[in-house]
Amino acid sequence: MNTKLKPQPTTLDPQEEAIRSLYLESLHLVERLHRRLLDVIKDEFDRKGRSDINAVQALLLFNIGNSELTAGELRSRGYYLGSNVSYNVKKLVDLGFINHQRSRVDRRSVRISLTDAGQEIAETVAKLYERHMGSIQKVGGIGADEFSEMNKLLQRLDRFWNDSIAYRL
Repeated sequence: MNTKLKPQPTTLDPQEEAIRSLYLESLHLVERLHRRLLDVIKDEFDRKGRSDINAVQALLLFNIGNSELTAGELRSRGYYLGSNVSYNVKKLVDLGFINHQRSRVDRRSVRISLTDAGQEIAETVAKLYERHMGSIQKVGGIGADEFSEMNKLLQRLDRFWNDSIAYRL
């Protein structure tokens, strides 16, 4: 006997069906764009002959930048996408890209910051982004107005998802 629940087909009006279809497409695009960004970063490091760091780690270093923070702050500030922040921080410490030291106030807390080698990686990602900014309007056809509208919509989606968690929508 198969006890697994199967979604029951529902009849949606055309507007609900349009929203469903567009929402699912948006989810797919958000996920794919993040993977594509990682591919672009990986390609940049491959071109430079750097195989000592992966794209997730390079993006993490870029997002840390000049800050000094804890691993928990990495997640809460949205600097890290993934479930294994501890592994990547430890790996980056071992590779010499991140400094870490116990907090003097709370010995359980570890503060992290970039080493000079970590800064170099972050600068590589920053230069990649600068190069993109120089051509995205001409080549990609995306200008300030489009980015402004896209950012506004993505912020609203983020707020909706946050509210869906907070208020169990």
